[in-house]
Order: sequence, then structure tokens, then C-alpha cells
Amino acid sequence: MGRKPSLTLDRPVYRVNRMSTQTLTTRERLINAMITTLQHRGLHGAGLSEILATAKAPKGVMYHHFPGGKDQLAVAAIEATFSFLVHKLDSYMEREPDVVAALQAWILRALRGLDDSEFELGCPLAAVALESTADDVEIRSALKTGFAALRERMADALVQAGHERHRAEGIAALILAAYEGGLLQARVAGDTAPMVQTMDALMPMLKVEKRT
Repeated sequence: MGRKPSLTLDRPVYRVNRMSTQTLTTRERLINAMITTLQHRGLHGAGLSEILATAKAPKGVMYHHFPGGKDQLAVAAIEATFSFLVHKLDSYMEREPDVVAALQAWILRALRGLDDSEFELGCPLAAVALESTADDVEIRSALKTGFAALRERMADALVQAGHERHRAEGIAALILAAYEGGLLQARVAGDTAPMVQTMDALMPMLKVEKRT
């Protein structure tokens, strides 16, 4: 058998921030605007006026949906992003019986999105995680819960593919760390190569060694 092809970028991809505002509720527009702002400017650079302008929503409406203001909106954006990522991961797992191919497709989705944005739109989760402090209890709690859910979903898939549970959990943690770190390096480099190299090195670990 030949070597499995390495990760490549060959077509555009749907990104979490790419939604038609005509089909969204005001609450969803606010969340979407927050995600976009986090991708561009991070947590502390996210100005309320910019978020409201992007969402086409008045200030009073935002506080109706998010009485806690920008921090509560950030939590909602984090939860929505994780929900999107888990949904996409599940959809690839359902379509592709090979866990390696499914995870490659999931990673490529994010990498294409970064490439399509000309490396302007980073991961909103990484931006918030890096800028959060010990005082941001609810934000860090949302990040912790979301990352744990992603790791668990990956580990479950690896177990189904034949990995032992403890090893599957370790590989899942490594994949997620490489995913976030690879996207960060690719964004600052303006080049997909760091992410592609990372994943090409990582993917062989997902294959289950057959015992004789």
C-alpha cells in the first residue's frame, strides 16, 4: 500500500463566522459578531461598539440577551464555537469510517478557513484562552468544559477504532494541543506549512498496530 497523502488545501470551507445575518436571530447575530471579533482582535481588543455594529443590534438589546455584558457574550461565543466544532467532528465521523481520515478532514476544515481568510481569522478559543486571567472564572470554565468535550469525542472515536482507552485519551489531548498550536503558528507565519507538518507527523500515531 502507498503512503497516505499528506494534508492539502484544495477547496474553500464553511467557517463558524460565515453565516447569513438574514437567517439569524438577534441573539445569534450577537454571538456570531463576538466570534468574528475574537478571531480578529481577541478578548481584550473586542470593543462593544464594534460587536454591536457587526451584529446590527442596539446596546439595549444586547443587555436583554446578555445581562452580564461582554463577558457573558464571550461565554456564549465560546459555547457556540465548541458546539460547532463537535458537530463538525461528529459529521465527519459519521461519513468516514476511518478515524484518521475523519480527523484529517476535521482539521483541514479549520486550516482551509484560516487560509481562505488570508490568515486574518485565528481560532477564537485560543485567543480567549491566552488572554483570560484567574478572574475570568466563567470564561475559563466554558473553555475547560468545551475542550474536555472535544477530547472525549476524539477519544471515543479512537477507542472505537481499536485503541486502548488510556492511550486514546492521551492521543486525543495531543491532537487538540497540536490543532490549536498548529493553527496559531500557521496564522503568525502566514503559511499553512506549520500546521501541515504537525499533522503529517501526528496522524500515523492514530493507526492501530495489529498484534500477531
